[in-house]
Amino acid sequence: MSTTESGRSVCSDAPVESAGKYVSAIYRHLQMLIADGLKPYRIGSGQYIFLITIADQEGITQKGLSEELVIDKTTTAKAVSKLESEGYVKRVASAEDQRFNQLYLTEAGYEVLPHVRARLRGLVGVSRQGMTDEEYELLVSLLKRMLSNVCAEVHNEEGRSEHERQV
Repeated sequence: MSTTESGRSVCSDAPVESAGKYVSAIYRHLQMLIADGLKPYRIGSGQYIFLITIADQEGITQKGLSEELVIDKTTTAKAVSKLESEGYVKRVASAEDQRFNQLYLTEAGYEVLPHVRARLRGLVGVSRQGMTDEEYELLVSLLKRMLSNVCAEVHNEEGRSEHERQV
């Protein structure tokens, strides 16, 4: 058994507090707040990120959208279809390759965009309370590193057989 600088004993098999627990709880609570704020516009908490990314990268394909957001293609297709059915997004066949659709906001999409961005800015303000700019930047940097680590492991796991994963 070893001790910490404060003299407390540390057991090697003691559970390590998981950042994932907090990331998950923060995500769920933010999703509830986002859904509530966007309800008048019929945009679910799962669609706003697609709307914003399409606005920021007009002409992006669904595949590009999935890659940009690190979200599977099925989820992307459902979110885009929902935004399209609400009249916020339109698909336009690519001039270079007719097999691909490029995504654009409609006039209604542009009208709702400021409301979506305002809601998100407000929630960032709420979540940053009590943090300095430096602390917030460090937090974001560390979360990006964690995401990179986890994504690398997912891709590593995808390349291994089922038997290798179980061992």
